[in-house]
This record gives sequence, C-alpha cells and structure tokens, in this order.
Amino acid sequence: MATQEDQLRQILSQSLSPDAPTRQNAERALLGAQSSPGHALAILRIVSSSSGIDDLPVRQAAAVHFKNMVKKGWAPSEDDSDAQRYTVPESDRQLIKDNLVSLMCTVPPQLQSQCSESIALIASSDFPAKWDNLLPDLIAKFTDPNCDVLNGVLLTANSILKRFRYVQRSDALYSDILYVLTRLQEPLTQLFTSIASQIDNPQLATNATELSARLSALRSINRIFYSLNYQDLPEYFEDHMGEWMEGFAKLLQYKNPILVDEDEEMQPGPIDNVQVSVVQNLNLYGSKDEEPFLPYLPQFTSLVWNLLMTVTPHSKHDALATISIRFLSSLIGKLMHRGLFDGEGTLREIFGRIVIPNLTIRDIDEERFEDDPNEFILSDMESSDTESRRKCTQELLRAMCRQFEAQTTAICSEHVNQMLSQFGADKNQWKMKDVAIHLMLGIAIRAESAQFGVSQVNDGVNVMEFFSSHILTELQETNMSVRPMVKATCIKFVSIFRNQFTKEQFGALMPLLIAHLGSRDVVVHTYAAAAIEKILTTKVEGPNKTQICKFGGAELKPFLNDLFTGLFSIVDNTDWNENEYVMKCIMRALNVAKDDLMEGVVHVVLEKLTAALARVAKNPKNPQYNHFLFESIAVLIRAVCTQNASHTEAFEHFLFPPFQTVLQMEIMEFTPYVFQLLAQILEFRPESAGLGEAYTSLFLPLLTPSLWEKKGNIPALSRLLTAYLSKGPNDLVPHLLGILGVFQKLVSSKANEQYAFDILRSIIMYLPQEAFMPRMKDILQILMMKLQQSKTPKYVGYITHFFAIFIGKFGSQAYLDQLNQLQPGLGLMLLVQVWIPRLHSNTPTRLEAKAQIIGLTKLLCETPALLADANGQQIWSQILACAVKIVCSSESHLNSLAVQDNDDDAEIGYDATFSVLHFAIRPAKDPFPDIRDPGTAFVQSVGKLCMSRPGQITPLISQGLSPDPKLSGGFESLCRNAGVQLS
Repeated sequence: MATQEDQLRQILSQSLSPDAPTRQNAERALLGAQSSPGHALAILRIVSSSSGIDDLPVRQAAAVHFKNMVKKGWAPSEDDSDAQRYTVPESDRQLIKDNLVSLMCTVPPQLQSQCSESIALIASSDFPAKWDNLLPDLIAKFTDPNCDVLNGVLLTANSILKRFRYVQRSDALYSDILYVLTRLQEPLTQLFTSIASQIDNPQLATNATELSARLSALRSINRIFYSLNYQDLPEYFEDHMGEWMEGFAKLLQYKNPILVDEDEEMQPGPIDNVQVSVVQNLNLYGSKDEEPFLPYLPQFTSLVWNLLMTVTPHSKHDALATISIRFLSSLIGKLMHRGLFDGEGTLREIFGRIVIPNLTIRDIDEERFEDDPNEFILSDMESSDTESRRKCTQELLRAMCRQFEAQTTAICSEHVNQMLSQFGADKNQWKMKDVAIHLMLGIAIRAESAQFGVSQVNDGVNVMEFFSSHILTELQETNMSVRPMVKATCIKFVSIFRNQFTKEQFGALMPLLIAHLGSRDVVVHTYAAAAIEKILTTKVEGPNKTQICKFGGAELKPFLNDLFTGLFSIVDNTDWNENEYVMKCIMRALNVAKDDLMEGVVHVVLEKLTAALARVAKNPKNPQYNHFLFESIAVLIRAVCTQNASHTEAFEHFLFPPFQTVLQMEIMEFTPYVFQLLAQILEFRPESAGLGEAYTSLFLPLLTPSLWEKKGNIPALSRLLTAYLSKGPNDLVPHLLGILGVFQKLVSSKANEQYAFDILRSIIMYLPQEAFMPRMKDILQILMMKLQQSKTPKYVGYITHFFAIFIGKFGSQAYLDQLNQLQPGLGLMLLVQVWIPRLHSNTPTRLEAKAQIIGLTKLLCETPALLADANGQQIWSQILACAVKIVCSSESHLNSLAVQDNDDDAEIGYDATFSVLHFAIRPAKDPFPDIRDPGTAFVQSVGKLCMSRPGQITPLISQGLSPDPKLSGGFESLCRNAGVQLS
C-alpha cells in the first residue's frame, strides 16, 4: 500500500511532466493538499531523502513547492480573499523551524538555495521574536569543515539580515539589531579572521576550488558586516576595528593567478567579488564619517587607488571599478578629507589615470551600442539607476568640483581642448570628441535632477558656447551613419541641459531631433525620442506663479506630422524591440498637442496605436512600453472626447475588436488597462446615448467571479462598474443582486474595501431608490458585521462617508429607520461611538468634506427626535461642532473640491501591482452638484431651525462650540457672511 510520501512523490513527478493536463492535475493536487496538517513535513522529508541521482528532479520540485507554500502561507496577507488565503498549519510550524537549518546543510547545492530562501521567508515574519533558535543553529555551523555547508549558512544569514538595510529607524529595529549583535558579532569576527588567515595557507595556494569557497564565504561575511553596521557603528565593531580593517586591507591586496581566468571578460572572479564587498564596507564607513575609521582612511584611499590602476576595461571589473570610484568620490567631495587630494599633481593624476580611462568608449561599449542597445541605454541613460563607469566617473568629477572647482575646471578644459583638436585634425578620432563631451557633462553641472534636468551650472563653463561649437554641428550632420555614438552623446547633452535652452532654440532643435528618429541605430533614435519627451515637459514660470510648458502645443503644432511619422516608423518596425522611450514620447506629444490634434492626425495615430496593441497582445514583453501604449490611447480619448463626446462612437469602433481579443485570450497584463479604457470611453459617452449595444453585451461577463479573483483587475473593474451605474442605471436594475455580490466580496478584504464603497456609493447615487431600498437592510447588515470585525480608521472613514451621502440623498430619518431595523437605537449609537469620534480625529477633505457637511446638516435640521431629550440634544451639539470644524478647517479644502492634477509633472509608468492609467483618470463626481456652497447652506439651515424653535437651539449651539473658542468664532463668522441671525 502506497504511503503518503509515495503518493506525493508521484504527484511531484507528474508536476514535471511535459504533458500539460498531467502537469496541471498534479499542480491542482498539490495546492489542494497543502493546507492539510503534516503535508509540509512530508514534503520536507522528500527533500531530505535520496534514492539516487534520478530522484533529484523530484526533490527539487518538492523544495520549490515547499518554498512557495512558505511564501504564500506562512504569513498570509489579510488582504487576500478567503478563496486565496492559505496558512501553513500551526501544528507543523515548530517542527519545520526546528529542522530546516539542519536540512539545508545536508542537501545538495541545487536544493540548498531553495531551503535557504524558505528560511529567509519564515524569518521575515518570525525572526527573532518567534524563532529564537534560528541564529544559534546558524552560528553552530560556522565550525563545519564542509565549505558548502558554511557558505549555505552564511548566504542564509545574509538574506535574513538584509532587512536591517534601507529601513526606517525605530525602537523595534534597534531591538532586533541588538539581539543579533549580542549573539553574532563575536563568532562572525572570529570566523572572518580565521578564513582570512586560511587564504595564505601554502597548502591551499594551488587549490582553486577550496580558495574560491573561502573567498565566497568572506564575501558573505562582508555583506553581513554591512547589514549589521548599516544603521550605526556598533560598539563591538568599534572595539575590534583593527581586526576587520587588517582583513579588509589584506583582501584588497590579495592576488592569486590560479583564481584569475585571463580569457574571461564578462564574469567577475572570486577575488573581484570579495574586493567589491570590501569597498562597499569602506564606502559605508566613509559616508558615516565614523571617527574610529578616520585613521585608516589614508591607507584605504591608497589601496583603492592602486586597485583602480589594476582593473581591466573588461565588463568583469565594472562593479569593482564603479564602487571604487564611488568611494573616492565620497571622500574627495568632503571638506574634511580635502588634504588627501589637495595639490594640482594629485588632481591631474586623477584625470589621467582614473577619469579619462573610465570615460573612454571601450570595445564592449561599441558592441553593446550595436548588438545590445537596450543594455547600453539602461547603463547610460540620464534617468537610469544602473551604475556605469561613466556615470560614476562623472560623479567623481562633480565631487572634485565641489572642493577644487577652479583647478578641476582648468585641468578639464585643457583635456577637452586637446581632445577636440585631435578630433578636428582626424575625424576618425571620434572617441576623443565623445570623451570631451562627457568631461563637460562632468564639470558643468552643479545641481540637477533626473525629472527636471540641470538647475545650476558651473560659472566657469560656457555651456551654450560649447553647444553651438561642438554639439549643434554634430546634430546638423545629415548622414546618420556617421559617428552614431557621438550623435547619441550630443542628443544626451541637449536632454540634460534642456532647462538652459530658450523656446526659440527648442524650435531650431526640434527638426534636428525629429530627423534623428530616422536613424537605424536604436540608441540614437531612442535618445532622440527621450530628448523630445523631456523638452515637452520642460517648464517656465507663467502667470500667477504657475508652471507652464516652455515648448507647448502651439510651438509643437508645426512639427506634429513629421514627429508622429518618425515615431511610428520606429513603432511599426517589427525588427526592433518595443521601445518604451518612443512610446512615452508619443504619449507626451499627444498630451501637449491635445487642443491642436487635427482629425486626420487622430485617425492615423489611433490606427497605429491599435495596430501596435494587436502586435504586443500576441506576446507582451515590455511592461513599460505597454503602459505608455495604453496611456497614449487614454490621452487620445481624453483629448478628442473632451471637445466632442460624440466621438466616443469612433473610439468604440476602433478599440472594441482588440479589446475583445485581449479579454477573450485572458491576457492578464492587459485586462486592467482595457477595463480602465472601457470605463473612460463609457464615462465620455453622451448622457442621451445610454449604454449602447456593445457595452450592454459586455456587462454580464464582468460579473463573472473569476475576473474578480485577480487582484490586478479589481481597481479597474470597480471603476468600470461605477461607470456602468452612472450611464445606464435603469438597464442595471435587473442585475442588482449580481452587483451586490461583487460588493460583498470586495468589502470582505481590507485591500478592496475602497472599491466596495465606490460601487455602493454609485448604487445609491444613480439607481432608482425603489430598486435598492428593499436590499438596504442586507447591505447594512454586511457593513455592520465588517465594522464589528475590523474597526480600522480606513473602514470607519469609508462607512461614515457612505452614511453622509445616504443621508444627503434620502434624509436622516431614512438613515435611522434602516439602521434601527437591525437593532433599536443603532443609528444614534453609531453616531456617538463611530461617526463623531472619526470626525474629531480625522478631518475629511474636498468632496467627502462637502458630503459630510450636507449629511450632518440634515441630521441637525431634519431630525426632531434628536431634540426630544437631553441625550439627543447632547448628540446634536456634538454633531454641530463636527460640522463647524469641517467648514472652518483649511485642511478640508471645501473651496477647491477637485483634486489638482498636473499632467506634465506626474510620474507616469508601470506598476507591478496595479498600473493606473494617469490620462484615463476622471475627477470624482460630486454627489450634490446643486449645492454650490455647503458651508452657507449649513448655517442657513441652522438659522431656519432656530427660527422654528425659538430659544431652544442657541443654548445647544453654545454647548457644542463653547469648549473651543476657534469654533465659536468661526461659526459667528459663517453666520455673518451668510447673513444669518440666530434667535
């Protein structure tokens, strides 16, 4: 009879089957079994037990399955719906934690990495509070003679302790760091010194495998050291700095030919990797200006300098070169270290031996430019996060300018003039011109940002003269095959110094940049598109201190036809990869030109975008490109339909076929975008047009539960559902139960509460009252159950906003009657215990503030029961105080209800969780458009109530406002402005 483990082995084996149905059935079986007690332990037993080499794939599948179980089920997100939520049974957890480290140390390296990841995942939630034996178990393996075991343990410790980096300081964080330090600092130091001494052992000198293993261990130790020192210099490491610095110095000078592969140009060797980790630690200490480290600085400055002299131009040394240059930059840029670099001779040596060699184009750069342009762009683009030798070297130049601006500028100018002379004498020396431009980019900039460009320039550099003499002439060269790398650099120069150009200069540059869109070199036409996009976002100060485009729609209009022809010639070329910079430029150009888009241009652009969508739908590869593609469609819809809503019909004609393809093929990357655009078009449809046949046929499938299971769909689907409710309320009445089913599903998840309330507010704003009122008791029952289970500030905000709109629409009595059906007195109880406290602690803003004022006004002035006894009158006074606070608060922004949005300054791009289409956003609808001034309406209603109940209301007003003189004064001012006299 087959045991549970035998059955699991068979299922795991089937999960590797090339036959899709067999594989899918096995995967479903594993998912179904994972919540069973003992399943995780059985999987680990399969990972640990071996019946030969043929068993390794099954064990690996088991290790991956276990890791995925831990990832999903050890600390499941409360945001997951019940259908998605899975938890590793409590009965298995302690056994797993007791045995996982030992298991990792006994399995082959292929499985070790999966076990290590599993440990790190569990530690992220349990360590140290719920896993006290983890660190002792790891430290106990420090003495294991097997280097594979030691390296596995160190890699695991490194992955666990990485969380100490880049997180906000807090008492809890320091408590965890102290916990780790007291247990780890001494054994880690002993291990470091021990292994550092072993690499000198003559018996190991010719054993590349053993040496590589030890250097790998030292690298992991260095990364752990980095994590432990990241927040502050611990006292122990301050006391033992000599041991660590001695080891670091030794590693920076370590050489062994047996570990160097002279033929390898791409992959760094074990010595390179450990030296990078050492310089990262030196960088950390240097940036902190730790006093105990200062005596070691001269020695390490010399060692890093010498190291830079030995690195090759090959890619394998890029990381070592960039981190070393960054270390020197951090020192040279600080006044306190000026003495280490003072003197013209030192500065000239830095130029000759570090700056110019690392700015000069290498063979690998030329190869990337031609054969791997995306990689070249990634490392060279102004806004890229990737560090290249060039970018780090330019940072070094800027650091030199901070301390030695005059000397650096003079030396640099000499080199620039010399190189440009070489180029002038021999045009084949184009690399000299390229270096000269990069030298100028290094010294000319005092302050810049990736988003806004250069804001401050070195006074000793005439940027515009250099542009006219050396950049413009290159861009005017009509032969695109001549010096393409220099052309790319010149375009980059224009992009970086965009703030320094005038509108007229942009007008002269635009046809040159558009011409470069026709280059066959991907880097050149990409840089041209990126530069045009940046120019279109460059701002100048306009009227009333507003920011307006320096080169706006009117200036762009003469170039539109050529610009779109050039951009779409790239998009249409299927030999090139999807180019996100080109598509972003299309998006930006459409947005800037929105008022000047001629009908013919719109038609052609929409055809081109639709064709591009059809192509990428077959195989989505570049998320950024896809995002800008959908943003471009959204821009076009908004630009055209804002002028004439009847054009929605044309967009439906063009876009519904590819949209239907996306939905039918279930292209998950695109469905959220399609739902957003469908919502946008529907919202623009003329009020008289209704839903139309296409939207009507699409509606029922939108309620399919599987669509709402996908997290990425929910924000967009909710938006689309609210658009349906606003445009076709009568058509949707028969589907109310299905809509309420969606609402109930969403409100059960913290992550989706806001979308549930978006739908609920739309139901009461747009559907006929007789359609939903019979269901209101059930709706409120769901809301109250959730409030009882999860009374978070966010949920309280959502539910009180809903109450305010409900009362504003249907009156306070309807609110009380509906809630009192659930429990007598519940309406007033919620006011006292939930609603009023929420308004005291958190002032609503804009449209919600307006809705609150209107709802509270009706509660105050249309609820006689509140004034019937002392308890009700006290509640009345509290409600009044809340209303006055909102009206008088500057934070509520009642006078600027729409959220201000600047299209050009917005950070637009892909987000892995859910990518909002910026240009598809529409302002929230005002539930009460007829009430222009809610504050005035509020005091006028209170005034009328006073007149109808002479002598009864004013004492209650005084009771509510007198504790806060600001509220009393604010209310009196409101009354004066509204011409209301209280009696």
